[in-house]
Amino acid sequence: MKWLFWLSGGLVVYSLAGYAGWLRLRVLWRSRPVMRGAFTPHVSIVMVVRNEERILESKLNNLMSLEYPADRYEIVVVSDGSTDRTEEILREQARDPRICVVLNQLGQGKASGLNDAIAHAQGEIVVFTDARQKIEPAAVRILAENFADPEVGCASGELMLGDASKGESGEGLGLYWRVEKRVRELESASGSVVGATGALYAARRELLTPVPQGTILDDVFLPMQVVRQGKRVIFDGRARAWDDPNLGAGREFSRKVRTLSGNYQLVQMAPWLLGASNPIRFEFISHKLLRLVVPFALAILLLSSLALHGSFYRIALIAQLVFYALSVVSLSQIASSGSLVRVADAAGTFVLLNGAAVVALANFMSGRKAAWR
Repeated sequence: MKWLFWLSGGLVVYSLAGYAGWLRLRVLWRSRPVMRGAFTPHVSIVMVVRNEERILESKLNNLMSLEYPADRYEIVVVSDGSTDRTEEILREQARDPRICVVLNQLGQGKASGLNDAIAHAQGEIVVFTDARQKIEPAAVRILAENFADPEVGCASGELMLGDASKGESGEGLGLYWRVEKRVRELESASGSVVGATGALYAARRELLTPVPQGTILDDVFLPMQVVRQGKRVIFDGRARAWDDPNLGAGREFSRKVRTLSGNYQLVQMAPWLLGASNPIRFEFISHKLLRLVVPFALAILLLSSLALHGSFYRIALIAQLVFYALSVVSLSQIASSGSLVRVADAAGTFVLLNGAAVVALANFMSGRKAAWR
């Protein structure tokens, strides 16, 4: 029982902090700075939408006002089976020569829409974005600077959770994203990032491969294909997109289940990710796959703490029970302010994300498909 306690505890600690610590040591030992420079290649900004009438015009206005030479970029929008006013809005916007519209009325899924968008893209660099997030004016120019380095094949921007005028949220999922971005920064500083930020990333068009039908995590699949071809995937926190951190616990939970289900799907559809042909296999396992095991390791840690005797194990048990009690405070919204709430909010987010990993495994084993978004 003791070895179960220490093994599960070690796995949890490594996943939460040990991997980041190892990356920090690697940066000190083998830093790989990106050779950025002034670079304005022709860029294609691609976006796949479905039933986005509420926010589509605002997003297109956002993209049309970027600080990038107007004659050096185009916008390719694919409507995937929209049934609201999305297609009508796109037809109106297509009067602008910079906007290319593809109407896919069959609704074949986002992966198919991305393939259509890439096929229509004319730019040397393809920038991927989603409808909901707003991109900062300089974001595309900043991403393009990274491609002055011939070793860079893909550049990921940063997703900010909060209001651009007030700053990023430091609670709940905002805290989770800050930790996640630190890991990405360390991966980038010494090698390649495992995946990209779906709200904003760019890649050399020549390195893009077709996205398999039904792929959930195109923002991991495509960057990993870039790495496989010998190029780097880097993270540039100067290129930013903003999103609302308060979409509701239910929606955030569903979105996280979808993301974690995508990790299982990736291993199934691309087994080479676990083989020697993946140059960042260790990083992929540490960053993506171990997170899927953490909730089960937590359960073993709690049960073994209950079974073991001794003051150390009693303290470990009490600490876990207090932590989970705080998560209940957060998820039930018993309190609304104070330092305790901030701690409880972090605990609640942690439990929420690990609960999503359990549901993701159940969905994967039962064959339940994830939603389009």
